[in-house]
Amino acid sequence: MRIIPLKEGNFSASRTKDFTLLTSENFDTVKGIRMSVQPFLIITEHDHILLDTGIGWKTPEGKIVISEILEKENVKPEQITKLLLSHLHKDHIDGSIRLTKNGFEPVFPNAEIFIQKRELNYAMENKGNPSFDFEILEKLISLPNIIWMNEDKGQITDEISFEVVGGHTPFMQVFWIRENHETVFYGADDLPQESYLKYHLAYKTDFDGRKAMKLRLKWQKEAIENRWKILLYHDLDKAVIQM
Repeated sequence: MRIIPLKEGNFSASRTKDFTLLTSENFDTVKGIRMSVQPFLIITEHDHILLDTGIGWKTPEGKIVISEILEKENVKPEQITKLLLSHLHKDHIDGSIRLTKNGFEPVFPNAEIFIQKRELNYAMENKGNPSFDFEILEKLISLPNIIWMNEDKGQITDEISFEVVGGHTPFMQVFWIRENHETVFYGADDLPQESYLKYHLAYKTDFDGRKAMKLRLKWQKEAIENRWKILLYHDLDKAVIQM
């Protein structure tokens, strides 16, 4: 199994969920919650699996950052076979669609896109919530290669399992990828940074912070017992930690 972090950068997120790239010039002056935006590509024997897609951040030259990283890793966007979406906040889905002269089109055209149906229903009931980008979301759900998920947990393939756990959002889902006695765990925004394992807190930014805290305690124990590799989507410094 190969793990490739696709870090778009470190950002400051305002209360209205506007993202500002942190640089040496603005690092001490920009206000907001500081976080990385870091999707992951997992390459197994059978699949190229993308875990969330970031915000579609572009380089000063106008190139999509994730596409540039993939190119350096000799991976074409067309090679992605599965796109697993933990939830539908803008910083997790906006990189899935791009605007071209012919309109919006998928960045990963051959990927099956796995979306939790109840998470979509929750998003559509919260049209005023700035965490969602409804223009992108509506284009995303119109794509033909979506796999709508309704179960609480199960197997996507022999290698990929999922569970709807809630916490950060009511129907956020997490994923395990297992191959050759190796387990990778993606807890998305229930476990976005290593510090969440050191300080057992219920965060007000979560829909149900107490539930997310309890889940982290459970996962931490299981991760130590089973030597999981944990993917950290929002950690400023780290991408993967081995428990």
